Amino acid sequence: MEHKWKKLIAYYKPYKGLFFADTFFAVLGASISLAIPLIVRYITRNVVYLPGEEPFSIILRLGSLMVFMVLIEWYCNYFITYYGHMMGTKIEHDMRNDIFSHYQKLSFHFYDNQKVGQLLSRITTDLFDISELLHHGPEDLITSLIKLIGSFVILLQIHPALTLITFAFVPVMFLYAWFFRIKMKNAFKANKARIADINTQIEDSLSGIRAVKSFGNEEMELDKFRLGNEKFVESRKLSYRYMAWFNSVMNALTTLVTIVVLVAGAYFITLKKVEITDLVTYLLYINSFTEPVKKLVNFMEQFQNGWSGYERFLETLDVQPDISDAPDAVELNSVKGEIRFEDVSFRYEEGLDEVLNHIDLTVNPGQYLAIVGNSGGGKTTLCSLIPRFYDVEAGRILIDGQDIRKVTLRSLRRQIGIVQQDVYLFMENVMENIRYGRPDATDEEVIAAAKLANAHEFIMQLPQGYDTDIGQRGVKLSGGQKQRISIARVFLKNPAILIFDEATSALDNESEKIVQKSMEALAKGRTTFVIAHRLSTIRNAEKILVLTENGIEEEGTHEALLAKNGAYAKLYRQ
Repeated sequence: MEHKWKKLIAYYKPYKGLFFADTFFAVLGASISLAIPLIVRYITRNVVYLPGEEPFSIILRLGSLMVFMVLIEWYCNYFITYYGHMMGTKIEHDMRNDIFSHYQKLSFHFYDNQKVGQLLSRITTDLFDISELLHHGPEDLITSLIKLIGSFVILLQIHPALTLITFAFVPVMFLYAWFFRIKMKNAFKANKARIADINTQIEDSLSGIRAVKSFGNEEMELDKFRLGNEKFVESRKLSYRYMAWFNSVMNALTTLVTIVVLVAGAYFITLKKVEITDLVTYLLYINSFTEPVKKLVNFMEQFQNGWSGYERFLETLDVQPDISDAPDAVELNSVKGEIRFEDVSFRYEEGLDEVLNHIDLTVNPGQYLAIVGNSGGGKTTLCSLIPRFYDVEAGRILIDGQDIRKVTLRSLRRQIGIVQQDVYLFMENVMENIRYGRPDATDEEVIAAAKLANAHEFIMQLPQGYDTDIGQRGVKLSGGQKQRISIARVFLKNPAILIFDEATSALDNESEKIVQKSMEALAKGRTTFVIAHRLSTIRNAEKILVLTENGIEEEGTHEALLAKNGAYAKLYRQ
C-alpha cells in the first residue's frame, strides 16, 4: 500500500506550485465562509445597539468588508475550479503517457490474453476518475475539515450545550457513510468492469463490421451488445440505489439538524440562556458543518471510484515485459544475415504442448529459405522467434554468431523486415504509411521505395496520389495494393533479414504475380524466410524446409524433395 501512495504523490511533484496555490485558495475560501457569520453576529449583537449615527457607518464599513470578502471567495472558487481541474488534467496526461508507453513495452504474450476494449478503458475512463480524485480529493478534504472543526470551535464558544446537541448528528452522518463504503466500492468496480466489457464489444464489432455485414449478422451483434448494455444498466442500478440512499438520508439529516437547532435554540431563549442573535449565527453555521459532512461523504465515494481506477492503472504498470533488453545488451550492427537455431524448443504458455521441439537449423547469409507444412506445424512461430516477438523456452538463436537475447531489441528488429498476409495500414495517407518503415525518410526516398515495390504506378492513379487517405486498415485499397505498400515499407527500412509470412496466400493470381515480383526484388542479397501456402511460389528457393509437429522432417531443393517422394511431395500433390 505504501508504494501505491508514494507513486501517487510522485505525480503531484511537477505541479507542486499549482497544488500549493490550489490548497492555499481552498483554505482562504473556507476561512472566509467561516468569518462572514461572525461579522453578521457582531453586527446583530453589538453594532445595532450603538447610539446615534455610529451603527450606520460601522454597518456600511462591515458590509463593504463582507462584499470584498465575497469577491475574494469568488476568486478562490474560480482558481480552484479552473487551475485545480487543469492540474488534474495534467496529471491525467502524465498518467496516460506512462500507461501508453508501458503498453508499447509489453510483448505479444500480454496482448494474446487481453481485450483491446479493456485496455482502452484503463487509458480513458479510469484515468478521468483518478484525475478527478487527485484534484478534488485533497482540496475537499482540507476545506471540509477546516469548516467542520472551525465551525465546531466557534459555536462551542457561543453555547457549548447547543453546540453538542447540534454536532451529535455528525457522527451519525459519518457512521452512515462508513456503512456504505464497501458496498459503493464493489458497485463502482462492477461499473468499471461493465464499461470495459462494452468498450470491448463495440471495438470488436466495429473492427469486424465487414464480416458482420457479409454474414448478415447485424441483429446478432445488436443482441450481444444489448446483453452487455443491460448488464451495465443492472450494475448502475445498484450503485445508483446506494447513491439515492446516501443523498436522501443525508439531506434529511441536514434538515433535521436545522429543526433541532431551532427547537433547542428557542427552548434556550425561553430560559434566557441563548440570545436570538446567537440562534441566527447557529443557523448561518449549519451549512458550514453539514456541507463539509456531505463533501466528506462525496469524497469517500470519489475516493472509492478513483482508487479502484488507480489500482487497475497500477495493475497494468506492474505487468513486467517478459521480453526486454538484457542489462549488458549490445547493438546489432553490420549484419551479414547468418541465422542459427541451436536446439530450440518453444511453447506459448506453461501447460500447453510444445510448438517447436529441439530445432537445429542454419541459414547462410543471403540465402532464400522456404518453410512449408501443415497448419499448426510452427512455421509462423519459428519466424516470430527471430525478432523476439516471443522468447525461446530452450536453446538459442544466433545472428552472425550473436545470441539475439544479448542484443538490444531495437537494433535486432531494425535488421528484420516482415511482410504478413494480414497487412496493417494506419489511418494516414499512402506517403506516411510507407514512411512508417523509416520515419526519418524523405519524400523522394519513400517514392523510390514504392517504385522498387511496383507500387508507384497504382499510387499515382489514386485521387490524391501519395497524399490519398486510405481509410482505417487501408480499406480503400485492394489486397495486392496493400501488400505492395507493405513491401515498399520494408524496402524503405532496408533490413538484412526478411520474413514473408504467407504474404500472397490471400491474393488472386494476377495480384500474386505482381507481389511475387516485388518480393523477389526485395529478397535479393538478403537472408529471406518465406512461409509458403502456395508451393508453386517457392520452386526457386535455395532451400525448402518441411516443418511438422515432429520438427524439421525434410529439407532440400524443390527437385530433390520431389524426388525423395516424402512429406514435401505429398504436400505438393495436395
